[in-house]
Amino acid sequence: QVQLVESGGGLVEPGGSLTLSCAPSQNSPIFKAMGWYRQAPGKQRELVAFITSGGTADYADAVEGRFAISRDNRKNMVWLQMNSLEPEDTAVYFCFANRINRLYTYWTSNDYWGQGTQVTVSL
Repeated sequence: QVQLVESGGGLVEPGGSLTLSCAPSQNSPIFKAMGWYRQAPGKQRELVAFITSGGTADYADAVEGRFAISRDNRKNMVWLQMNSLEPEDTAVYFCFANRINRLYTYWTSNDYWGQGTQVTVSL
């Protein structure tokens, strides 16, 4: 089973920046939609951003204008550039990839997941 591996999380002060990366752990089928969810303690997992293989991106309202998602189709990789980070962005960030070029109705249906990387925004 293909796993996704995230990197780039860590501790950053409010207003700072981080870039998350996600890549498959082994040879994988071509991914269509890719993106990121996050889950804060005591809260439900929520969509942060996703991008289709054609480059169309969509963002949660809470991160619009601060985060940017990008991908490399040949490498099956996706990145999340996070700027102007706020304490409310603190969460575990999960990468996902789908065999279809859109989101499923329920996040639990996504085809591939990473184990998550912790992002903490604090003084």
